[in-house]
Amino acid sequence: MAVTEREKNLFGCSVQVVSRSEEEIVYKLTDKSGDVLMTSHQIFPGIELIYNDVHARRCYVERAPRGNYLEINHCREGRIEFAFHDDYFYLTKGDFSLNVKHESPHESYFPLSHYLGVSVLIDLDRAPENLNCILGDINVCPQELANRFCKDSFCFIARPTAQLEYLFSELYSVPHNIRKGFFKIKVLELLLHLFHYEDTAQNEICKRSVKKSSVNLAKDICNYLTEHMDSHITITELGEIFHVSQTTLKKSFKDVYGVSIYSFIRSQKMQVAALLLRQTECTVLEIAGKFGYDNGSKFACAFKNIIGMAPNEYRNSHVEEHTAVYAEKRA
Repeated sequence: MAVTEREKNLFGCSVQVVSRSEEEIVYKLTDKSGDVLMTSHQIFPGIELIYNDVHARRCYVERAPRGNYLEINHCREGRIEFAFHDDYFYLTKGDFSLNVKHESPHESYFPLSHYLGVSVLIDLDRAPENLNCILGDINVCPQELANRFCKDSFCFIARPTAQLEYLFSELYSVPHNIRKGFFKIKVLELLLHLFHYEDTAQNEICKRSVKKSSVNLAKDICNYLTEHMDSHITITELGEIFHVSQTTLKKSFKDVYGVSIYSFIRSQKMQVAALLLRQTECTVLEIAGKFGYDNGSKFACAFKNIIGMAPNEYRNSHVEEHTAVYAEKRA
């Protein structure tokens, strides 16, 4: 299915359109680290609501948005990285952020190879100057919203208030038959709450800052662990390999990945196994063997604990999706 120039600018030249209808557009990005599924709903002129379902470590966009965009993100599960100069920041479960999208190619990094969340993308050049033209009492200016939150920093990150948390949660369970109207109401409500967000609320970006040297160390450790997924590696061995103390090693890794090294290894084995189930025809037993399991039942149990369903059930749930994508490519 054809991809428009605007879609390439936003999501990169490699983006695929899985389906397109009046109500939604489903985009897909795939590389060797996994795949990203984005379901976009046009809410108002210049305002989109996008559901992000990520099972990948990286997502590279060759082009940048041509224009003036404000992006509001909420993380339901997983973790996403934001980089600014030599500092790095992480959005984790329950967090929300506002950021202005830069006009340069960029790479999104998902430390846990897993991220579920929702985004409100506002094209500030196309969106109404004031949303009271949609509903009289909604006196919200999107550009002013961007100026308030992103004037002193390229990004605002915080835990939501109880009201905002409830608003975000409602976006994840919407009855299909009322979806179109519900989205309009909730996006207006969300923007209204953000526009009147407490002035005393603090941007947590400074206290969440992680230095580039720590990030590079953590990612080097991650790459090493990924390349030796079939081996049992101790913290002592990692300290010797990377010539750092165990304290520095563990702190750097936890700052970036949000979990201990051992927890990360357990989770990543199953995330990679899930990728193999989606993208290859290897049997479950063959995949289990790649991660040191000689017993299919033990592997299935470990897989279900991390992914939430048995390996065969997981593979079957993705067959229909891949068939649809293949059909689109052949069309």
